[in-house]
Amino acid sequence: MKKEIIINAQGGILGRIAAFSAKQALLGKKVIIVNCNEILITGEKNKVKEKYLVLRKKGGTSIKGPRISKMPEKIMKRTIRGMLSHKQGRGSDAFNRIRCYNTCPAECEHAEKIEMKRPAKTKLTKLLDVSREL
Repeated sequence: MKKEIIINAQGGILGRIAAFSAKQALLGKKVIIVNCNEILITGEKNKVKEKYLVLRKKGGTSIKGPRISKMPEKIMKRTIRGMLSHKQGRGSDAFNRIRCYNTCPAECEHAEKIEMKRPAKTKLTKLLDVSREL
């Protein structure tokens, strides 16, 4: 049984990839997600952008507030964190087994990757486009 899963996120839906990788991490596998900037988010671009802008404004200039990053791999990791009980031991351990990258690192270049593509819907937005507008 493989202890490491490499997911090529190019053309995949954000929530589906996050749910799959959260479950695999809870099962004890190390999950590496590559090409995070090519992930798609369903919905109209302006509504998706507005959602993430509201999340970022909640933090304000406060030291304590929620820190929502602009980087696509950090947005992906935070989405996965929302699907885990990250404040408890099991969820925290699972969260530490997840790695997200915008490109494919050298150690994953020739390894077998899982494709998470779905049929295209009419309203899709790339995570990279959303992160640029934040």
